[in-house]
Amino acid sequence: MDLVAPVVVEPLRRRRCSECRQGPMQRMIVEFNALVCLDCADLGHLVFLRRGDTALTRRAREGSSLWAVVVRHNRRRTRYERQGLLVEEAALVRAEAACLADAEARARRRARDAARRAERDSAVTAALEAEILRLFPGCPAERATAIAVHASAKGSGRVGRTAAGRALDTGAVTAAVRAAVRHVDTDYDTLLMTGVPRHQARARIAPAMEAVLRSWRAA
Repeated sequence: MDLVAPVVVEPLRRRRCSECRQGPMQRMIVEFNALVCLDCADLGHLVFLRRGDTALTRRAREGSSLWAVVVRHNRRRTRYERQGLLVEEAALVRAEAACLADAEARARRRARDAARRAERDSAVTAALEAEILRLFPGCPAERATAIAVHASAKGSGRVGRTAAGRALDTGAVTAAVRAAVRHVDTDYDTLLMTGVPRHQARARIAPAMEAVLRSWRAA
């Protein structure tokens, strides 16, 4: 099966998302001639790996079920140039582990761990985690923790950092849980990588996603 990697653009000008209207966007995709942010494009959970370390890039790409190419337009050369990849964090961690003999890879992992700790707002995360478990009492505790940490990362602009998320709005919390289930518990990422349009992929995995959510809502 041929894989079709999404292409993510780093815009040279300030742009807003055509769907959620948030901006300016650091990175975006062009979908049906519209500019869409990574969260709306279901790529917001991926982490950026800058080009330069060939071994790390290859291992992270091979280990990530969903990945995207990041490019930026070079006005002087009038062409788009590759900046790196967006890959799953778990795949990047595994790739770094395979490159531990490389001192630079060890330093990069320590820097990422430190940045993650600095971004984590424990109070917001704890409140969000508790609300996830209240709304979805059947959700495994480790999954609730992972969803809360991802959604409430400081500076991310994700659900947990919005006014609705801080107020523990039911719709906002449910949206965070649905996004996590979509990526982790269904074939959604695989469908995207085989070229299935985002809206079609969502429709295909909807029954599987709703089955997981129903089981989590059960006490």
